[in-house]
Amino acid sequence: MGTAYIGGYTPDTGGSGAGILLVDLETLERRGEAPASGPSFLALHPRLPVLYAVGESEQGTVSVHGIGADGALRPLARRSSEGSSPCHLAVNPDGTLLAVANYGDGTVSVHGIGADGLLTTARAFPYREGAHAHQATFGPGGVLYVTDLGTDEVRRFLVRDGEASEHPDGPVRLAPGMGPRHMAWSEDSGGGHWYVAGELDGTVRAYDSAWREVAAVAASGTEAGNHPSHLEVHGGRVYVANRGPDTIAVFAGPDLAAVAEVPCGGEWPRHFAIAGDRLYVANQNSGGVAVLPLQDGVPQPATAVLATGTPSCVLPPA
Repeated sequence: MGTAYIGGYTPDTGGSGAGILLVDLETLERRGEAPASGPSFLALHPRLPVLYAVGESEQGTVSVHGIGADGALRPLARRSSEGSSPCHLAVNPDGTLLAVANYGDGTVSVHGIGADGLLTTARAFPYREGAHAHQATFGPGGVLYVTDLGTDEVRRFLVRDGEASEHPDGPVRLAPGMGPRHMAWSEDSGGGHWYVAGELDGTVRAYDSAWREVAAVAASGTEAGNHPSHLEVHGGRVYVANRGPDTIAVFAGPDLAAVAEVPCGGEWPRHFAIAGDRLYVANQNSGGVAVLPLQDGVPQPATAVLATGTPSCVLPPA
């Protein structure tokens, strides 16, 4: 599988991790660590051997790391994230732009990426009081979408010729009190759908391509208080991590019919990734990455746990 990267919180950002952990996902063999401050989310360049990481602190940063032939990381540059407490970043499919969601003050920043993978220009998009940008996603049609947990909106930006600008139609307004956290787009026979996890109301919602809500269900069948975190679409199914119940829930299609809900193999599943026939869960509070085999797309009980301090992101090899 190659080298995977696990980000998390370090002592200076309220955690116990050492930085970015390098690991073989097949064997769970540790391949080293790269020092970094609060690398709570990571992203790969789509073509170049380059990794990007946020530094989730009040004075937020974005760092750039070169990837060696053996998967080892070499720091190349670091700059301001143009906001506070950045918690997510994403690279567009062309590898020319990096978008950063700054949770602390709600600012979204868009950075140009040069031919060498280094960051060039930077443009910041502040927002109104109470905004908490949480995830940046480059969607179809040259649009950058950013969930805003604080305003119950999905903010939109047009991406043209390597530049980003505010979308003329403004943000998409979602259900009041939902607290949209993570989202994913899925192409399907119905013209495609968006799926969004609501951290504050414990829901998963489906929207058509025009952002009309077509389904809304509880993200967990348990009665415990739930704060959904990460959401992914894989093989036509929607996977959601539930913090509180400490489960991974699986739903089918745009109607969000429940398929399964299984223990996540730890406590407070902050993020997960699907690679091959396994699902890897970063359980923040129990300090480990749990390995859940997939059987017909349904996670099975954890077969192993990789101990690591305060993990918050699992980034499989490209």
